[in-house]
Amino acid sequence: MNHETQLSPRPLHHLAEAPCRVLTAAQLREHGVSAAETAVRCRAGGPWRQLLPGVFLLHPGPPTSEERLHAVLLYAARGPLPCTAAGVPAQPTAGDPQRPVYADVMVTGLAALTLHGFTTSPGLPALEEIDVLVERGRRLRSAGCARIVRAAGLPAAEAVTGLPVAPVPRALADAVAGLSDAGTVQRLLTEAVRGGYCEPSAVVRELAGAGLLGRPCVVDAVDLLLAEGRARAEDRLYRMVREHGLPDPVWNVDLRLPGGPRLGGVDAYWPQQAVALELDTRAPRPGGRPDDGSPCSELARRREHLERLGVTVVHISPRKLRESLDQQATVVRTALMAAADRDPAASVLVLPR
Repeated sequence: MNHETQLSPRPLHHLAEAPCRVLTAAQLREHGVSAAETAVRCRAGGPWRQLLPGVFLLHPGPPTSEERLHAVLLYAARGPLPCTAAGVPAQPTAGDPQRPVYADVMVTGLAALTLHGFTTSPGLPALEEIDVLVERGRRLRSAGCARIVRAAGLPAAEAVTGLPVAPVPRALADAVAGLSDAGTVQRLLTEAVRGGYCEPSAVVRELAGAGLLGRPCVVDAVDLLLAEGRARAEDRLYRMVREHGLPDPVWNVDLRLPGGPRLGGVDAYWPQQAVALELDTRAPRPGGRPDDGSPCSELARRREHLERLGVTVVHISPRKLRESLDQQATVVRTALMAAADRDPAASVLVLPR
């Protein structure tokens, strides 16, 4: 046997039998398939198809939804990806399920919402284009079923079925950017809150960052979204008091100094302990500057004023109520117990709001 004899390229049947039969030209070259041979196989009636520039489907039929997703990610990803022995991009494993597969790229828009489990977004086969999020400086054009969406900074991708997918707020903003029907926008935003995918404030921040809050199809939908989010947060707050055995407060009241100015409204107040609870459901609005909770903000000024009067203010976000109800109940209980060790608070009138 001549030990200097060149080994022949790996036979190609293993590629045709791989679970996801989508590869780039660079990956095919790793398997000894030249550009000329690839072109021959992609001729009319041939066994392969070119899905996107430099991305090939290794069977003659139409691509599955999974293959289309891999194709747009391969097209937009930076550089070739490592292949497994079966010739497909390496997938997350049970031991490392969050291992990134595609660098600096993720599915976004309606396709991402469908992957997250939204029922109001179209099924993947119905989408002519799949939005893929990349950094703004990339020199890359939309092509075929891949629609390039650019961002100054990419959010942390979430792994869904082994694919990098934009978080729900970002995916919603990218989806809304391509929609003009107010009903569709409202259904998507409503499901985001009712389905527990995210908080309204996170969605509105993304819409504001994308300059979408002033669109006619978005304005009313955002108002309904914020109202829905507040209602759900209030329901969780009632449940927290009930299920964790906290004393019953007076709900949704205004605080006022006797004969003096209004101190502001609070969502719950325990008069005997002088403890007030506020839900933060604020969100940026068109033409306004987002409130970052700085000492100059109205919320911070009101809180400082109440605390100078001896009223303890517990500040809770809807997200905290959703993700850690037990912990928030402990925070409130601690504030109520600590009242015995404080100086008596100033006399405050409690009025219905």
